[in-house]
Amino acid sequence: IARGVHARGDVTRAVPSGRTSRRRAVGTDARFSKTRVTRERRRRRRRRANMGIKGLTALMRDNAPGAIKEQKFESYLDRRVAIDASMHIYQFMMVVGRQGEQQLTNEAGEVTSHLQGMLNRTCRMLEAGIKPIYVFDGKPPVMKGGELAKRKDKREEAEAALKAAREAGNQEEVEKLSKRTVRVSKQHSQEVMKLASLLGVPVFEAPCEAEASCAAMCKAGLVWAVATEDMDTLTFAAPRLARNLMAPKSQDKPVLEFDYDKVLAGLGLTPEQFIDMCILCGCDYCDTIRGIGPKTALKLIKEHGSIEKILEEIDTEKYPPPQDWDFAGARELFKNPEVMDTTGIALSWKAPNEEGLIDFLVKEKQFNEERVRAVCAKVKKARQGKASQNRLESFFGPPTIISSTIGKRKVEEKKGKNGKAGLANKKSKGVSGFRRSKN
Repeated sequence: IARGVHARGDVTRAVPSGRTSRRRAVGTDARFSKTRVTRERRRRRRRRANMGIKGLTALMRDNAPGAIKEQKFESYLDRRVAIDASMHIYQFMMVVGRQGEQQLTNEAGEVTSHLQGMLNRTCRMLEAGIKPIYVFDGKPPVMKGGELAKRKDKREEAEAALKAAREAGNQEEVEKLSKRTVRVSKQHSQEVMKLASLLGVPVFEAPCEAEASCAAMCKAGLVWAVATEDMDTLTFAAPRLARNLMAPKSQDKPVLEFDYDKVLAGLGLTPEQFIDMCILCGCDYCDTIRGIGPKTALKLIKEHGSIEKILEEIDTEKYPPPQDWDFAGARELFKNPEVMDTTGIALSWKAPNEEGLIDFLVKEKQFNEERVRAVCAKVKKARQGKASQNRLESFFGPPTIISSTIGKRKVEEKKGKNGKAGLANKKSKGVSGFRRSKN
């Protein structure tokens, strides 16, 4: 949508005039091999799967498959969803409109990939009748200082490696390393807040971690689910977590919905034990015991019940705990995080402020006016269509499955041939042809 760029599908790519090669999306070398692209996509999937709590998704797939349900994007019609906006801004800046190490920019050289990504995804949700609420990070908790320092070190290492890759002319490494140097500034967050508000979407800035406040909104019944890729949202006891809701339409990914209560039941853990297991797997707030992975963490927690008892039983020479390991502080942060007060919050979605969007996106950020007005028209049309529809349970309550035998008139027992009972003695197959369980 920004001027001077070529728009194709859900992603806008900066390409030379008259050229629309899809391969430009994965690097400056248009002859990138399919194998290299596939390898990079696999790396990204692994990183997303391990966001927040390392290995938690795979652990649930193996031990609590009933807690994960695949949903269609369209099934979220009339659902209120709290979205961890800060995390998605980072993803947009890594991939939207990227050409090699160059991010999507306007004619003034300002990065606009975060605005482009958020505009596309928000418009798609509003058109589908989904009701998003964007929540942004506040100040990071003190306990996250170690993790933030590690990220800074990794970014500096990536910057040094990127410089060497440029000098060597290794375009594959340039593409990969440049994504590791992405930084989301306060200005980027404020610009997305402004964009969301102009689109008529509720916006909140959390006092601390966005995903913790999203979880609090979900527990308070203000929203149906929390949309994020960060699995530690479940450690904050969010009743439902939805992954891939913000994925581009072109990827055609199902939404993965995680049910917190079913996670606990499937793993056989209490909420407190689940937190301890997540800390052992690896979280953002403290180190973990080297050599203990997710499977071993689950096994140890089920055997001993808590980290304190595990430390009494394991061979600490083989599995040495980190020095000054403040797992208790991390546990308290998950149990009682600093979140926004959900009391009295009234959520409302308004029509987009078209002229405000023109002033911001077109006049200030140099987006194409015709396309911005087209987005506004789509959202306004959706407000009169899908966005105005309600789910059936909003009128009648959630559906209830009732046995097919209830309410049926009694079949008179008549003896058939050979003295056997007639219809009344025949075995019923139950609802929809499924056999009754033998209790």
